Amino acid sequence: MDAYLAVVSKREVRQYTTEPIPEATLTRILQAGRATGSSRNRQPWAFVVVTDKSHLAALSRHAYSPGNLTGCAAAVVVAVEGDRDRFDAGRVAQNMMLAAWALGIGSCPNGFTDEGAAGAALGLPAGMRLPTVLTLGRPAPGAPRPRPGADPERVLGRVKRKPLEAVVHREQYRPPASA
Repeated sequence: MDAYLAVVSKREVRQYTTEPIPEATLTRILQAGRATGSSRNRQPWAFVVVTDKSHLAALSRHAYSPGNLTGCAAAVVVAVEGDRDRFDAGRVAQNMMLAAWALGIGSCPNGFTDEGAAGAALGLPAGMRLPTVLTLGRPAPGAPRPRPGADPERVLGRVKRKPLEAVVHREQYRPPASA
């Protein structure tokens, strides 16, 4: 799947099959995160991969959407050194989700209601921030799934997004005309 198709066709997947993710596939997803650019090339992140169902269940107690964590094949917690690194964490997360999508793996970002408790459960040093946790797995029947041969323009025609003209402004912002 080319990059443009991956970007325009990516959908959140919240229900997964019980099939595990092959280690080689998981490694490619993690490599996509590792390869992400960062401010001053600091690479301020650590990735904690969780696949054990009891660990996923324990971690889910601190998640905004617990069922998303308990039902996935793997979760990747993106931990960063401080609050200023949250932007880079978003870049990492998006790269991993797009790589997963291109590899036939669904994903969904999630967050923690209590980052300190989640960090402690993962054995992270105090002060690490946990801006996101990604759930990964093969999409369950009925869930969105990658379509490698899809026409990107047809995909764009079916997504519920504002028209390009409503979000793009040239040279200066122009408020919409009042009705």
